[in-house]
Amino acid sequence: MNQERLYQVIVSPHVSEKGTLLAEEQNQHIFKVASDATKIEVKQAVEELFKVKVEKVRIMNVKGKVKRFGGRLGKRSDLRKAYVTLVEGNDVDLASVS
Repeated sequence: MNQERLYQVIVSPHVSEKGTLLAEEQNQHIFKVASDATKIEVKQAVEELFKVKVEKVRIMNVKGKVKRFGGRLGKRSDLRKAYVTLVEGNDVDLASVS
């Protein structure tokens, strides 16, 4: 996979309370990924960008909620998340992305 596609697959880390607990307890990290990204692409991207070994990847599509914005109805955008489980002894340092 070329370097440009690596940065297209991983959109951003998904920082939340649940994600922090998963990272501490089960060595899992959550990333927002491109809507056309596959598990294999996500695994390769995380391994190359963060220099870690990935054990498994689970991908989930999150539908955007319908909300009211003033008097109008609107819809938040859909989201695709990847739960990445790392091999024991590896850890992702989000501050040192190459």
